[in-house]
Amino acid sequence: MGDDNSQDAGLPKKPSRRALMLGAASASAIVSIKPALAQTAGSVLNCEIPVPDAGRAGSYIAADGSVVPAGTKDAFPPAGRAFKGEEVRQALGGANLPGTTYDQSRAYTNYIRRLQRGTSGFTCFASLQMPRG
Repeated sequence: MGDDNSQDAGLPKKPSRRALMLGAASASAIVSIKPALAQTAGSVLNCEIPVPDAGRAGSYIAADGSVVPAGTKDAFPPAGRAFKGEEVRQALGGANLPGTTYDQSRAYTNYIRRLQRGTSGFTCFASLQMPRG
């Protein structure tokens, strides 16, 4: 009867030092993730989308958002500046992009919706599409 385990039968075991350390690490990870998410949300709203991207600077934007040669009839000249993520988010909800007419804003937002991977501004636009928690 020299079995030490018989004395512990029925009593709850104390958590090991390792379990306590893992619990503490998990709690600190949760605390540090919240500020990171808040920072990410803030950076999404401050990212920029040029219209058109630098590779097509000088080109015009047609009403459907396609990039057309400069001077194309019924197309709009490039935006004077890149738009912030927050401005684009509001425009996708129906507001005009700053400094644009209704039709110009619609053409620019159509251009933004057509952005593809590898195009300047795509990551910003994709980030705007992600749900925030």
